[in-house]
Amino acid sequence: MSATVTHLLRYPVKSMGGQALERSALTAKGIPGDRAWTLKDEERGGIKGGKRFPQLLSMSASFTSEPTAQVVSPEVQITLDDGRSVSSSDPRVNETLSAAVNAPVSLWPLLPADQLEHYLRPPMEEGTDPETYFREVFARTEDEPLPDLAAFPEELFIYESSPGTYFDAFPLLLMSQASLRHFEQTMIAQGEGSQFDVRRFRPNIVVETTALGFPENDWVGRQGQIGSAVIKVEIECPRCVMTTHGFSDLPTDPKIMRHLVKENGGNLGVYLSIEQPGEIAVGDSIHWLD
Repeated sequence: MSATVTHLLRYPVKSMGGQALERSALTAKGIPGDRAWTLKDEERGGIKGGKRFPQLLSMSASFTSEPTAQVVSPEVQITLDDGRSVSSSDPRVNETLSAAVNAPVSLWPLLPADQLEHYLRPPMEEGTDPETYFREVFARTEDEPLPDLAAFPEELFIYESSPGTYFDAFPLLLMSQASLRHFEQTMIAQGEGSQFDVRRFRPNIVVETTALGFPENDWVGRQGQIGSAVIKVEIECPRCVMTTHGFSDLPTDPKIMRHLVKENGGNLGVYLSIEQPGEIAVGDSIHWLD
């Protein structure tokens, strides 16, 4: 089954808007410049994104120069939802972002992987019920199953992200246009108004394929070549409450998760790791190696 890359995206600041690319290198850590910056919660602790601060989804960021192997987190210009902008080099950037999200936060570049304390996951607040906590994170009702957390790398139970990175679990997220079409057609058939806009799901790679349904689910465990890079499809991506948040012209919509759970077990898209670094471009096809 053929699959062709239609979109490449990176997100300079975790949970802010993405940048479309025509081509990119793929390294062991994914697309250079993807999640190169993040916010830390100075009140509760830890690296936090749109689950904690949904206001970030209405912001965007762009680099003033391209990332390099020596400078993995170059200066970014952040545009707030009211149109104002602030640079990561501005001494008032933390004050500005804190006001924008109504909480004390600080902006951080990627730190080396040996700076483990920076990446530590803070303990749950005293008295927090773990199941209630995870149901809030994954926006699941009491009668809906929680994701199988055993599928995630064990280090994510200790750290907010793999040390040296700010992505959630794996370096890349791939989605198919077929999956989005499935939901669009389901919404029409059911007379529902939920908008399954790709911006809700924040993929790095979007592919077109002639298959129906959720073709990427069948690729889990496979290796493929895209451009000169070799990737491995690791696991399906369990979706969280971020997909239901409203931002830009998209409304807050809890029904998004109800449909995801009903149609695809709460998943959408697949996580990738990079087996062999290389170059990838819009228009490249996936050539399966197994």
